[in-house]
Amino acid sequence: MNSRIIKFLFGGGVAALFNLILIALLIEHLGFSTPLLRNVANLIAIELSLLFSFVIYRIWVWPGGSWSLRDVLLRQLPLYHMSAGLAILLRVLIIFPTLDFLGISYGVNTLIGILVSASLNYVISDRLVFKTKASSQADLYPPEGLSPTVEPGVSRVEPLAEQISTRSGDSPRHNQNFVLSIVIPAYNEEECIESTLASIGQCLDHHGVNYDILVINDNSRDGTEQILQRLHQDDPRVKYINNYYPNGFGFAVRCGLENFEGDAVTIVMADASDPPESIVDYYHKLQEGFDCVFGSRFIKGGRVYDYPTHKLIVNRMANQFIKFLFGLKYNDTTNAFKAYRREVIEGILPLISHHFNLTVEMPLKAIIRGYSSVIIPISWYNRKTGVSKLKIKEMGSRYLFIVLSLLLEKFLSRGDYVKKNSFEMVYPK
Repeated sequence: MNSRIIKFLFGGGVAALFNLILIALLIEHLGFSTPLLRNVANLIAIELSLLFSFVIYRIWVWPGGSWSLRDVLLRQLPLYHMSAGLAILLRVLIIFPTLDFLGISYGVNTLIGILVSASLNYVISDRLVFKTKASSQADLYPPEGLSPTVEPGVSRVEPLAEQISTRSGDSPRHNQNFVLSIVIPAYNEEECIESTLASIGQCLDHHGVNYDILVINDNSRDGTEQILQRLHQDDPRVKYINNYYPNGFGFAVRCGLENFEGDAVTIVMADASDPPESIVDYYHKLQEGFDCVFGSRFIKGGRVYDYPTHKLIVNRMANQFIKFLFGLKYNDTTNAFKAYRREVIEGILPLISHHFNLTVEMPLKAIIRGYSSVIIPISWYNRKTGVSKLKIKEMGSRYLFIVLSLLLEKFLSRGDYVKKNSFEMVYPK
């Protein structure tokens, strides 16, 4: 485990013990016995323990920074108080009520709140309060088992583009040998699967995209499989397999990722919520050399149509939480509609999510493990037929589990991954 994190946790424990001793001393021995005085004692104990923890962190956990009186009083201490205040507000206003609504027990709720608050406090302290000169990255090496990762100091975008150009003799954007696989999980989608595949095929054929489609029939109980059989006979590029894992969105996508044949893959929903034109944009960006292409519905040029209000509110809260926690520029992590090169899929294995939380696991792992990304605006349309498979109340704890586990990977694997060209934003002209 990272020694700084161990020191941070130990220092926090010492400060908490100091808080308990101090408040007991004030109430039991100094006569702070009335309700008003007990509140005063609580405020005094909190403030002194904050100052005590600040000194511990400043001397022991993050040594070497500025000790000037101006910097400590006007920057470090106010930021440290802000960090502690945000952590408390996060627990009181967001984490506790949300987990309580999801039916999670108070004990687990409290433990999760402590973990998330401590993580938030650590992130802000590390990046803002006690920020020191960055250490040299010259001696970093690619992680064992991630063979696609390039050597330190080498740009990941240009060499890929050059390789494509060298193989085909064309510009990277027009390499005809580059195949994009489209993986579509489908559960009881007989009302829309045929029209979805038809619109995708027509659009990609019109733009000269070299593609194949792999539909994962997630043990549908309607006529979805019979439709897929017929479509495959009409067009061999349209293939399907039955999900050999237990039912679930994440299992179905994982099945598709184990069986796609192209140079890259994009995950598309069966309900036609993802416009085929965006698949074309993904295809071109992959050919430019990016490892991942992330669409966002919530940047300039992005649109959502007929998005249920309650889901939109939960979506924005969840994405802002992830964005802040991981320090991202990306604001639509939970959307499944993204594209990845084959080497990225190989590099983020093993995937562990069973359900829609896979949509968070995949991009966060790709970002943490250093693959280059580009963000482009996309649109989203609510389904016109069938029933949405996403149940927010059932997914809350699963999303949180993935987010917290990857947050641990981000901090505890520090130094293991080579981070290059993390994001590029592309807006419409």
